[in-house]
Amino acid sequence: MHKLPKSIDKLIVQLSQLPGVGPKTASRLVFYLIRNSNIDTKSLGEAFTNLKNDLQYCETCHNITDQAVCDICSDKSRDGSLICVVEEPLDVIALEKAGYTGRYHVLGGQISPLNGIGPKDLHFEDLLMRLQGSSEVKELIIATNPNVEGEATAAYLMRLLDGLDIKISRIARGLPMGGDLEYADELTLSRALEGRNEVAKMR
Repeated sequence: MHKLPKSIDKLIVQLSQLPGVGPKTASRLVFYLIRNSNIDTKSLGEAFTNLKNDLQYCETCHNITDQAVCDICSDKSRDGSLICVVEEPLDVIALEKAGYTGRYHVLGGQISPLNGIGPKDLHFEDLLMRLQGSSEVKELIIATNPNVEGEATAAYLMRLLDGLDIKISRIARGLPMGGDLEYADELTLSRALEGRNEVAKMR
């Protein structure tokens, strides 16, 4: 059986660890890089190497950034009366494309007991302190994904915020059940934001 050079085999194995990239796709990517001399593999490698070194989490909203406070949190033109709670940084990108102009709070995932993720593993307490320390915020939009874990996360969040004097809303059901925000198109997300429904306060 023909063996690939170690450098090729190693890169295929590493790329195969990425979600959605199996061995066949990884092989095609590697040989594409080999064939195309116009692609600077050295710069590509440096970009991979520096990926995590140059990144941190915003101390305010927990979005990924390259500075202490992200561009969105430091932008004075954003609507500070709105905070949209999302699960992951990719959701922020999706909502930005949909035209959302408020601020965000990134939980860092969703409650998933089967995967060993509970409320203490997410940024709920930081959100609560953020809301309690601000008189500017008038509405909190819950934009967790429309799946079982996302709904459980939203329900926990509503219980946590019970008693706060702010409007709590949930994005409308323009998204299919089981779908993820990051894969939704801009029009669907924009309509889901516009049609958000106020959540009844728990008593």
